[in-house]
Amino acid sequence: MTTTQIARLKLNNRPQSLFRPRFPTLVMLGVVGVLASVTWAWCTGERTTLMFFHQLDAFQSSPPAWLKVPMPAGHHLLAPTIILLLLALLVMQLSPQPRRWSRMIVVGSLLVLTGRYVLWRSLTTLNLADPLNGTFSLGLFFLEMVMLAQTTILLVLTLQTRDRRREADRYSVAVVEGKYQPSVDILIPTYNEPDFILRRTIIGCQALDYANKRIFLLDDTRRSEVRCLAAELGCEYITRRNNRHAKAGNLNHAIAKTNGDLIVVFDADFVPTRNFLTRTVGFFQDKQVALVQTPQSFYNFDPVARNLGLENVVTPDEEVFYRQLQPIRDGVGSVTCAGTSFVVRRSALAEAGGFVIGSLSEDYFTGIKLSANGYRLVYLDEKLSAGLAADTMVDYATQRLRWARGTLQAFFIEANPLTIPGLNPLQRLAHLEGLLAWFANLSRVGFLFIPLAYAFLRVIPVKASAAELIYFFLPYYLLNLCVFSWLNYRSRSALMSDVYTLVIALPLALTIIQSMLAPFSKGFSVTPKGTASDRFTFNWGLALPLLILSLVTALSLYHNLDVWMEDGWKNLYSQDVKGLSLGWIWSAYNLFTLSIALLTLLNVPKPDHNEWFAVNRTAHLKLEQELPLPVNQLWGVTTMISEGGAEIALTQAEFPELKNGQPVPVSLHLPEENLTLKGIAIQTGTQNDLPTVRIQFQSVTLEQHRQLVELLFCRPGQWKRQNIPGELQSLWLMLRALVQPRILFRRKTNQIQAIAVANV
Repeated sequence: MTTTQIARLKLNNRPQSLFRPRFPTLVMLGVVGVLASVTWAWCTGERTTLMFFHQLDAFQSSPPAWLKVPMPAGHHLLAPTIILLLLALLVMQLSPQPRRWSRMIVVGSLLVLTGRYVLWRSLTTLNLADPLNGTFSLGLFFLEMVMLAQTTILLVLTLQTRDRRREADRYSVAVVEGKYQPSVDILIPTYNEPDFILRRTIIGCQALDYANKRIFLLDDTRRSEVRCLAAELGCEYITRRNNRHAKAGNLNHAIAKTNGDLIVVFDADFVPTRNFLTRTVGFFQDKQVALVQTPQSFYNFDPVARNLGLENVVTPDEEVFYRQLQPIRDGVGSVTCAGTSFVVRRSALAEAGGFVIGSLSEDYFTGIKLSANGYRLVYLDEKLSAGLAADTMVDYATQRLRWARGTLQAFFIEANPLTIPGLNPLQRLAHLEGLLAWFANLSRVGFLFIPLAYAFLRVIPVKASAAELIYFFLPYYLLNLCVFSWLNYRSRSALMSDVYTLVIALPLALTIIQSMLAPFSKGFSVTPKGTASDRFTFNWGLALPLLILSLVTALSLYHNLDVWMEDGWKNLYSQDVKGLSLGWIWSAYNLFTLSIALLTLLNVPKPDHNEWFAVNRTAHLKLEQELPLPVNQLWGVTTMISEGGAEIALTQAEFPELKNGQPVPVSLHLPEENLTLKGIAIQTGTQNDLPTVRIQFQSVTLEQHRQLVELLFCRPGQWKRQNIPGELQSLWLMLRALVQPRILFRRKTNQIQAIAVANV
């Protein structure tokens, strides 16, 4: 590293004011003030304001002929919906995975329907008859437009989706053959993570198939046990006197003390597969490539999936981002640096001044600065590492709130992607979509309260007949629902996505508002990982607002349904809806999703901090003491393995009964791995009509632990893509979770669950 580059890094670590004047906050407050003033003038009967809204209402009542429902009515109104759904089903049948031609057909149809829907909503459905109806009608319309703006931008950018896996095949040849092997520094920043998590990460990094590498453990808590761990495992240890600028400061301090051509960053809980470097380093043969990002996978279960009893069924929340959004952003040159599992060119990073400080999302803004300097960021959509997802819903919420606050700090720092020099319009558009995605959460919160206005204020925010809803709204909504999971490569269903959003919708909305008013009021907080619990716990802090909202929504459902039953079906063309259709249906849907969201807040026990994997290996068991058996050696196949134990299905004879729960010493040999482990048999059982025995390992040596970690975490290709069930199956799974909550129906089942991985 040159003297100039080191100077830039040191400059970046100094306390400095990167914050622009809080202009965005003033703009937001100004807009809110203007809207409040107009609303006040309307409510108090100010003449000019009344006339203005009266004219708008008159215009809404006389829409253009092309925005009216055609005659005759009846079943003909369903024709657009049926035609579009049949087209979508045909395209998805011919192209199970989105391809360029199929994506263009589906996205083109969605964009046309979106434009048609926006015109209909804006020109014919606003109820401006009086201030009360008008306020709710315009408010709902604004919330819809925020969400539609974000999804429309995403649809447009979807046409640019890029897949670099074949490119990686081509570039990796030089790396494998040894023709291109730049020096690599692997940095593992840590802050209070437990020893057993750090141990497996370091071992995984040491197992990488790449000779020219050095591994550094960056301890920001200055723990003696971490220093000893680094010495025991044979990696280098770096610490500093303070924790200034949190993770960004820790990384900047380390890169000033190292000199590898490339820098790899793994969070303390992320373990790479052996081929991580051979698949990523080759891209840097192109001098314009500054960073290669890979997906985040997880070797434990998502807390939502675990609490609903949907392990190995529901994909982690981050899958949508890495399976759909990152390839889209790669297509327009706006890949997001995700903070872990990436490789960056040292010279490009030094030119950008190191990792950006002054924000909770140092990774995101560092990537923006690299792009602004003219470098390319690449996204390789291959699962080359895995880490720990949040253990509890509180940890999950804390993590997401930190991400939101960090991203929204974009409006207040130098690396604002909307204003920083050097980005092209498409890159800025992609970053705008990412920012709007957080504001779309405000829309989701607003949608929770609209049915309450139907019920308790008798407000009609959407002035539309049932015929208009069938003709204009239904095709748009059902086509979106039909292709939602197809467009995101089966990573999330629309129903499950709504539940994930709703769980943290209220605290996230508060965080968004706070971030725009006081963006730097909270510091960096590390998400706890690797915790264990032996009991059910309920997150009352997150649940209380949802409980209150559920009760009120249940009352609104009763009121809206009562009005519908009392008034009966209206004429198909009547605009006097009064909540007959939208009110009670909306209330019912909100109540259902709120109930599921509350269920996810009941954390199920997780007594073992080790993760179990469904790995099948031939197993030879030898009993270490004489027992009344025909033989003291048994053969079988492992069904689950962890760093702490294994479960074996015996294929020859049953294991002797454990008298009074007394453990039996055994020796377990896995011939395929040339691995022998001492342990004790602690439990027997039956699985698929075969006797099983569970072994707890004892006195595992460092070399044995290395073999276990490499078996469980480091096999290339082991982290497979999992597809989410379709919308109807997702609905069934959620209904089943609701009527058979885990606390009542699964308390006596085995609490150890194995995550499915490739069985090589």
